[in-house]
This record gives sequence, C-alpha cells and structure tokens, in this order.
Amino acid sequence: MGLYHLLYHSQALQPFDTPALTALLQQARAFNREHHLSGLLLHTPDDRFFQILEGEEATVRTLYYDHIVADPRHHHCRLVGAGACAERSFADWNMGFRVANAQELHALLAAATPHSLVLFAPQPRVRPELLNLLLDFVAHHELESISY
Repeated sequence: MGLYHLLYHSQALQPFDTPALTALLQQARAFNREHHLSGLLLHTPDDRFFQILEGEEATVRTLYYDHIVADPRHHHCRLVGAGACAERSFADWNMGFRVANAQELHALLAAATPHSLVLFAPQPRVRPELLNLLLDFVAHHELESISY
C-alpha cells in the first residue's frame, strides 16, 4: 500500500485543558514516531478537534477506524477526506499542534466541502485547496507545544 492521508473533525465530550492536551500530544507523537506517521492537530477552545494524518494506508486507516473513532473522549467524529497522496504535506511533524479559533476552523471545514456533491462516492476526497489552506494556516502561525 502507498502513502495515504486522512482528515477528520470531532467534538470532545470532556474539557481538554493543558494537561489533557499535553498527555494526548505526547501519546500521539510517540505512536506516530513508532508507526512513521505525520500530521497536524488543531484544537479550538470549545474543544473541537481537526486532524490530518499521513502515512501508509493500512496504518492510517487502522488508527482512525479502530482507535480514534472508538475513543470515548469525543463524539461526532466526521471524516472530511481521505485518499492516496503523492507526498506528505506535514512530513516534518510527528504531530504538529496549533490552537485555532472557531472562525478559523469553520473556514477550513468550508474549504473541505466540495462545491458539488458526488452521489455514492465511497469516501470524501482531500481537496488540494484544503491542504493549501492548512499549510498556509500553519505557515502564518507558529506551531505550539501547548499554550492556553
């Protein structure tokens, strides 16, 4: 299998304060290093998450469907896009992190929605416009360890 990326968003069921986010990031970064995954996690102060994962398809899909979706700390886990990719967009980060506000997240999610819906598509595709917006977003905002 080849290189694959997957984007999703969800709503936390419990507050993620600085210690909880720190623990989550430490766990994710260790797992991602071990499994050769890269990506970016955005978190909003109202406890919404938006994440992109990149790596071998089987590894990314197993992580998402068997672990992330099943994680009881969040709900409304929605796939934004997934599919093969030629190269990693976030290759330098096991798991980059950035705090985003509601307007920024709304704009990113709006960019992820295709202008015309394709009926019976097996899964949404990652749109290049969204990847460009994410790259621009992190280029103009320093990545954070954790800061609130």
